[in-house]
Amino acid sequence: MRTSTRLWLAVLACIVVMTSGCATVEPYDYTAFERSRPRSIVVIPPLNDSIEVNASYTYLSTITRPLAEKGYYVFPVFMIDYFLKENGLQTPADMNGIPLDKIGEHIGADAVLYITIDEWGQKYQVIQSVTKVRATLKLVDVRTGDLLWDSTAEAELSSGDGGGGLAGMIASAIVTQMMASSVVDLTPGLARQANDAALYAKLRGLPDGPYRLSAEQE
Repeated sequence: MRTSTRLWLAVLACIVVMTSGCATVEPYDYTAFERSRPRSIVVIPPLNDSIEVNASYTYLSTITRPLAEKGYYVFPVFMIDYFLKENGLQTPADMNGIPLDKIGEHIGADAVLYITIDEWGQKYQVIQSVTKVRATLKLVDVRTGDLLWDSTAEAELSSGDGGGGLAGMIASAIVTQMMASSVVDLTPGLARQANDAALYAKLRGLPDGPYRLSAEQE
């Protein structure tokens, strides 16, 4: 068999394997969500497993809009934060330990969104820098404790190659580092991208809520 023929067959085999792999991806199981059909969501301030101390409240400021655009009533996040602190829960870790029955009794939400921030901020490498946001989202039914939906919100921005080889990569990394040390904070924008990617994902995005506007209404 000629070399060119063997190469073509190898490429074809790779395509078949890749196609088969894609075909095995299954859609998210929305059985519990369909049974619950939540109309309102309370967002608990995120647990923060990153090294950035401000990550929880920066992320919290980015989550209301996409949830509301999906058609849910979202309890005002900073009013909820204030309410919980006034009742003796001073940190996100304290707030994430509230029993579901207390959330239902005192807040009245159908579902609660728990968030854990896994990565947040900028990391410097030799000739580039990467700003990354990654958080785990879990939507839980307040009445039953059932997991209704979960996903990972993730986005990153790399300094890239700057369009000019090694010199361009170095220059781009320097510019990104200068931005990070100035008043420019890239993480809120990345968090918004991450939220949109998670909520609108084709196979495991959050289903539309009852208040989602139709295309005609928009």
